[in-house]
Amino acid sequence: MVTYTARYTFLDEGVHGEVVDFPGVITFGVDLAQARRLLAGALVDMAETNLSLGEPLPLPDREMSASESGADLVEPIYLIFEAASMVKVVPEVEYEAA
Repeated sequence: MVTYTARYTFLDEGVHGEVVDFPGVITFGVDLAQARRLLAGALVDMAETNLSLGEPLPLPDREMSASESGADLVEPIYLIFEAASMVKVVPEVEYEAA
């Protein structure tokens, strides 16, 4: 699990959200709940893209403080990894018992 920093800014039109320590992870929702869901999805998508391209994930910035962000709400957002193995033997061959 990696903990990044999410910040949200409340606007007349809705809520702007971004992960401040993962460039490119931004979204906009009609309310805070939607912005949180969309931001979590954007974080997963960007992390998967980095990894599939062989690029490292950005390191979280522990020095970021709520007062420096200029946002209305700052909170942690968690990127949780799951590993799976899906191995298929190709070609599939049935062997006869001797």
